[in-house]
Amino acid sequence: MERTLGPVMLWGLGVGYVISGMYFGWNLGLAEGGTLGLAIATFFIVIMYVTFTFSYTELACAIPKAGGAFDYADRALGRNWGFLGGMAQIIEFVFAPPAIAAAIGAYFNLFLKTEPIILELGTLNLELPWLAILAYFTFTALNIFGVRAAAMFELVITILAVAELLIFAGVTLPEFEVVHLTTNAFPNGIPGIFAAIPFAIWFFLAIEGVANVAEETKNPQRNVLLGFGSAIFTLVILCVLTFVSSVGVAGWETVVYDANGNPSDSPLPLAIAHVVGDSGWMYHLLLTIGLLGLIASFHGIILAAGRATYEFGRQNLAPKALGRVHSKFKTPANALIFNMIIGIIALMTGKTGEIITIACFGALALYIISMISFFKLRKNEPEMERPFKVPFYPIFPALALIIASISMVAMTYYNLQLAVIFFGLMAGSFITYKLIYGKTS
Repeated sequence: MERTLGPVMLWGLGVGYVISGMYFGWNLGLAEGGTLGLAIATFFIVIMYVTFTFSYTELACAIPKAGGAFDYADRALGRNWGFLGGMAQIIEFVFAPPAIAAAIGAYFNLFLKTEPIILELGTLNLELPWLAILAYFTFTALNIFGVRAAAMFELVITILAVAELLIFAGVTLPEFEVVHLTTNAFPNGIPGIFAAIPFAIWFFLAIEGVANVAEETKNPQRNVLLGFGSAIFTLVILCVLTFVSSVGVAGWETVVYDANGNPSDSPLPLAIAHVVGDSGWMYHLLLTIGLLGLIASFHGIILAAGRATYEFGRQNLAPKALGRVHSKFKTPANALIFNMIIGIIALMTGKTGEIITIACFGALALYIISMISFFKLRKNEPEMERPFKVPFYPIFPALALIIASISMVAMTYYNLQLAVIFFGLMAGSFITYKLIYGKTS
């Protein structure tokens, strides 16, 4: 694959992968932990992501390959652990887009006043989210067309999405009152902190996707660091601004429940409606631009997912066809199409919250395996060329590993059925790999 990406493009990808987490999903953690519970969970998750990002950057600069976590674990821990790290990464990247696609479809349905198509299959009525499916086809095609075109599009819509969040904060912060942060701030006590962890993770999920385009990055040893570092700094600032300005307008309940008392996937429109009303031009402008944040993450994660699946095919851990690039566009077209099919199947279940949680399980497994790989490589290959070294070693990678491990235990406890599904996917794929591909990889 061609090297076409510089640090500005990588910043756009890194922020773009994640920015949808500012627009929806995180607010559901307020119902679990309240303002204080989600804030505490987010505080520790921010520490995890900052320390993990710098540690992961060392790995990405030393081993700049498209497989990301697979390549790091494969070199440090062997092929079996490499497979598990790569599979966790694929689960994260393949299951996050359907949740975002569902939100995109909901936004468009709201604007266009359309209803989902109902397919009647005998006695089964199947709701077809056709706008979300159309988004899948559109952005998969854009990624097949070329990584530079895809990255340029990502950069433009990411800048617009960031601008929208800054405008949102500018409109709502003048109405901020401290009392709104302190009212019913800790409704479920300590357990609420742990229950809110998946929603805190959703703020930053998929930032590590920058590493998966390392093979398409010019001077990756320098540019991956610049792209990663600037992206995580931007996202932490946006997270704090969005959290405080949303809840500070009228309390956390107003950004969790809609007018009918149902949990909402639109916390920012709910917050800004308290300032400018829900019918003015400013409300509709911000609602429209807000869609770009969803598109940025959807498109960006599709890009990263294609590279992760491509590496599995290239390394003979999955069908070899997934590891081929398009003869004309030099992009992993087969991997992108395969991911799209799996994503649409997940989308059709309509289980957005559950899909998000499974993606978070994949992310945490990836973080844990990657940090174990980090320590193993530092021990076994001290002479490896490391153009960038994590600051405050071993504190940074140790903090990332500890917080990720605690979060995995907490998420398993509060989401036992989904944990069984996730670990079942991991075990089933590993057994398939050992039986079919393990002898030749």
